Amino acid sequence: MNKHHDTTGSTDRQQITLRGPAELADALPYMLGYHPTDSVVVVALHGDRGRFGGRVRLGIPRSPREWAPVADQLAECLVEGCERRGSRPDGIVVFLCQDPAGDETGRHVMERLRPLAQRLRTACGALDVPVYEALCISDGRFWSYCCPDTRCCPSEGNVMALPGTSVMAAAAAYAGIQVRGSLRDMERRLRPSPVAGDDQERALDTASAALVPRILDGDGREEVRAGTVRLARGLMERLTGRAGATDPVAADAEDDALIDHEEAAALILGLQDRETRDRAAEWMEGPEAGPALRLWRALARRCAGSYAEHAAAPLTLAGWVAWSTGDEPGARVALGLALEADPEYVFARLLHQACNESLDPEELRRCLREEREARNGPDAPAGHGRRERGHPTVPTAPGARAAAPGTGGAGRRPRTRSVRPGAVTRKGTPSATSPARPPARGAARTSPRAARRGGPRGTGSGR
Repeated sequence: MNKHHDTTGSTDRQQITLRGPAELADALPYMLGYHPTDSVVVVALHGDRGRFGGRVRLGIPRSPREWAPVADQLAECLVEGCERRGSRPDGIVVFLCQDPAGDETGRHVMERLRPLAQRLRTACGALDVPVYEALCISDGRFWSYCCPDTRCCPSEGNVMALPGTSVMAAAAAYAGIQVRGSLRDMERRLRPSPVAGDDQERALDTASAALVPRILDGDGREEVRAGTVRLARGLMERLTGRAGATDPVAADAEDDALIDHEEAAALILGLQDRETRDRAAEWMEGPEAGPALRLWRALARRCAGSYAEHAAAPLTLAGWVAWSTGDEPGARVALGLALEADPEYVFARLLHQACNESLDPEELRRCLREEREARNGPDAPAGHGRRERGHPTVPTAPGARAAAPGTGGAGRRPRTRSVRPGAVTRKGTPSATSPARPPARGAARTSPRAARRGGPRGTGSGR
């Protein structure tokens, strides 16, 4: 479950008047860009007319013992986020979205989640922001936790409107807003696939044993970086040669078939090096963006077994390319999964925060273009892999501290696999207030995986 918040600010779009719980339930996927399966979503309302403002999404905690602190945190994040953007919310709408499990019905889900809905109402009320409506959406129906009138809100729930038949659907189609399937479908494209089995993990073990010593050795590091970049470019060209199927599942399967286990392993390990990853981040626009996004998704799907944490690098790159090309919902999903894989991955944290604050990615694109131009310019030393006099800076909201994509600041304890400590985070931001608890660290082992744990990501801070 992703413990990192997806938050979005308000946008200036065509104004639509929504009347009643049915139209609110139908509008939710258009607000987020996808159907938020297994999610709690809180949306701010502003003014007498209840204009939609910021919103926060979080996976529903499996344990009811987590509901109270999560409710308090969500309410605080939404209200504080709106205040940072200059307007405290006048009210809040809550959505609980979860499909039935096992023998459950939608009504069972609604009753099971009722204490969470009540806790959210209490948490928002404690901040002097009332919850105007709280809805449960499950199994194609919706229920209101606020309306006691069984004439409009019967105990068996109301059937959701058919897709594409509501006023919100018509307005979204006119505005060019797309709903990109369900959150579960979007995450499936980024999680380990059946291709990432034992064979892929063995290939990662072999690549780790071969590459980690060279990356840690100053003489071999530049050679590995150059080889990783060449391999990535070659795979992007290979993917470009195959346009891919229109169906996302079939397209991903075709991409997986074009990359063998050894190539994927070498690239996954190479991207754990900070400077190599920053070089790869330059492929964020124009004709490079499409194949780069396909490649990063494919690599994330190959991070199998004990290498799941290595997915943070390709997932962050996938989120960056998605955000750079205007796909904010896709960016939030990818960056959230990157932080699920490694809650301390600073580049993902900074990008997640900037995306959630609805900042313009052009500032970072411009810095990365300058990096490329400086490296490839006539005065660049031969074999020099990076511009030394500057680093790109992730755009941040006013008052936030920033860091270069690959750099870290003071304040985080060193980890056993890191050469340098470093993470600068903005305390209190919706995207990073309470990251998922880092996985337990075991003792170092003498196998190739032991070298992996102390290896490439630690190079140059690896974050």
